[in-house]
Amino acid sequence: MRKFLDFLYRASGVAAAAFLLAICVVVLLQVGANIINSLVGWITGTPIGLVVPSYAEFAGFFLAASSFLALAYALRSGSHIRVSLIIQKVGGFPRRLIELFCCAIGTAFSAYFSYFAVNLAVESWQFGDVSPGMVVVPLWIPQIAMAVGLIVLTISLADSFFEALRGEEPAYAKSATPDDDDAVAESLGE
Repeated sequence: MRKFLDFLYRASGVAAAAFLLAICVVVLLQVGANIINSLVGWITGTPIGLVVPSYAEFAGFFLAASSFLALAYALRSGSHIRVSLIIQKVGGFPRRLIELFCCAIGTAFSAYFSYFAVNLAVESWQFGDVSPGMVVVPLWIPQIAMAVGLIVLTISLADSFFEALRGEEPAYAKSATPDDDDAVAESLGE
């Protein structure tokens, strides 16, 4: 099960990176089209009107997909911002209780958002909602990436909860560098 879960988190991270690359490609294509328009306009006096249809809309869809799909991978690798001022001073069983509480609350919120994200995608599909841009895109397609990202985050938070419940250090805490807590303490003059 551990190998499957780690694969799921990595696959979600890779998909997020692929969507970031897609943003880069779409924006570069539009920049190239703008350059060609400017050159042709400079040479002939009238630009040819070259454009990547709905490029801003696609970049937005890709950004949302990348952001949500990266959540679980970022959590497991310790990249999420954590306020560790309290738990750095607490050890043993009290720290474990705090970790369990935080993971349980995070799992509950993430499951709540996952449910409604899936519901939103299903309703968009049922009602035939489409994007308003030049290229008509059924809205359930980009909404699926958001729902999948939230579901994988929920699984990751539940995984972290069960790690803490077994007395193990959650993966996000293992991945954080020991200097992180020291740097926070130093910045506060402790």
